[in-house]
Amino acid sequence: MTTDDTGALPAPSVVRQGRCLEYLTLTWNVLEAAVAIGAGMLAGSAALIGFGSESLVESLSGTALLWRLQEGEKGRRREGGSLKLVGVSFLVLAAYVAWESARSLIHNEAPEVSYVGIGLAVASAIVMPLLARAKSKVAARLESRAMHADSRQSAICGYLSVILLVGLGANALAGWWWADPVAGLLMVPIIAKEGVEALRGRTCSCPG
Repeated sequence: MTTDDTGALPAPSVVRQGRCLEYLTLTWNVLEAAVAIGAGMLAGSAALIGFGSESLVESLSGTALLWRLQEGEKGRRREGGSLKLVGVSFLVLAAYVAWESARSLIHNEAPEVSYVGIGLAVASAIVMPLLARAKSKVAARLESRAMHADSRQSAICGYLSVILLVGLGANALAGWWWADPVAGLLMVPIIAKEGVEALRGRTCSCPG
């Protein structure tokens, strides 16, 4: 059985609940990444590609936390190294999204309307806050800073969904093609901050 951050043994049912939430989040992130990146490539949307790539990188962090919940002390040591790798990946991703968005703005590359992307953004804006709230409650019962941080990541994904929805919606409804790359640029500091926090051994802005 795994231990929480205070060294106490949490109830097995709470640990199982945490694992279920992480598996659910991981599955959602992988599907979200596949749909967003695919739709983004078809529509030429920097914001969609950036959103999907962020979901893919975030799934790596979720995998690290699953190792922690399953492997105890060994998992915590493994998580530390994994988070550093994830941090580098986030920073590379932030640079890519910034470059792709800026290039689209400079060359006036108007993306096609993506109703699949809009539907995904709406779904994610609903699902991710619910997952974040559930994981936050489990994290409190486990007294786990790592899982609390992961719950904050899910909340951040919800914020990115709203940014994505505004960009895609403005392009679809008003023909504001520039709203898509601007939405991508708005994601950059959020993604970069996650990378910096991961390199510090944390997964997002959280206490501790």
